[in-house]
Amino acid sequence: MADVAARVGVSRALVSLVFRGAEGASQETRERVFRAAAECGYQPDTAARMLRRRRSGFLGVVYTASDPFHAELVEAVYPAAEQRGYNVVLSAVTAARDEREAVGDLLGFRSEALMVIGHRALSEELAPLVAGTPAVTVGARLPGTPFDSVRTNDAQGVRQAVDHLVESGHRSIAHIDGGSMLSAAARRRGYREAMRRHGLQEEITVLPGDYSEDSGVRAAHELCRRDRLPTAVVAGNDRCAVGLLDSLLRLGVDVPGEVSVVGYDDSQLARLSHVDLTTVRQDAGQTAESAIQALVERLDGGRTEAKDVVLRPELIVRGTTGPPRTAS
Repeated sequence: MADVAARVGVSRALVSLVFRGAEGASQETRERVFRAAAECGYQPDTAARMLRRRRSGFLGVVYTASDPFHAELVEAVYPAAEQRGYNVVLSAVTAARDEREAVGDLLGFRSEALMVIGHRALSEELAPLVAGTPAVTVGARLPGTPFDSVRTNDAQGVRQAVDHLVESGHRSIAHIDGGSMLSAAARRRGYREAMRRHGLQEEITVLPGDYSEDSGVRAAHELCRRDRLPTAVVAGNDRCAVGLLDSLLRLGVDVPGEVSVVGYDDSQLARLSHVDLTTVRQDAGQTAESAIQALVERLDGGRTEAKDVVLRPELIVRGTTGPPRTAS
């Protein structure tokens, strides 16, 4: 910083203000300082600065490496954290790496707080490991824990999907369940509520699933073995819906001519032109902003009570839904 200050002709204290993003320097001076820093090859040492404050400045994020919606959330987390002066440390859950390992690594990196996307990593079993560390779950609320939560109103989202299909003329509508995933119960409840509200309780069909492409494949084969295909299916998420779509087409079932398909998430996968999936949108940017804000309120604002942020979903209609072939 002394070299940068000498090159620009200002004090070292002013250079420090500029690097910290604090007020006290004009825009012209800021530009000159950053230009001189680049010429000197200077990079601020964030880790050293945080150590002087006896803090790491790291926010740990647990996510699933194979989930495209989680990838979108992670992408949105970086600017949300940086705007608040924090850095992000990622830890992935994979087939060979469970939630305990993912959380343990983040704590080992001295993460000041944890953001856990779509897992049971903060359940009763692991809560003692996280004790004393601010944490937020993304995707569902964990009752009985001290952790914050940010989630979409999943029941409302699936109700929107069923309403859309009924308005298009469908009555035989099935749902592929998400199994033990955190948001699955709410989505399953929303499906049942909507079907009953439309007087279709006799048509309620819930197939087991787990939010993977394979669960969509299994559901497609199960449905095709039955005497009567449903005219529409609401999948637990986009990955499941894509597995379902692929298998139905391979089995000679036209989508949406014979079966309409709705996903959930509005991930990049759903927006691919050859997929063109009707789906329920979760706003990745808003979700990441809300989750990071909750952690910062804990760390810098002193908030101690848990809060639950519930966001509104939005149905996005694309090419995988239409009226049933038998509709007039």
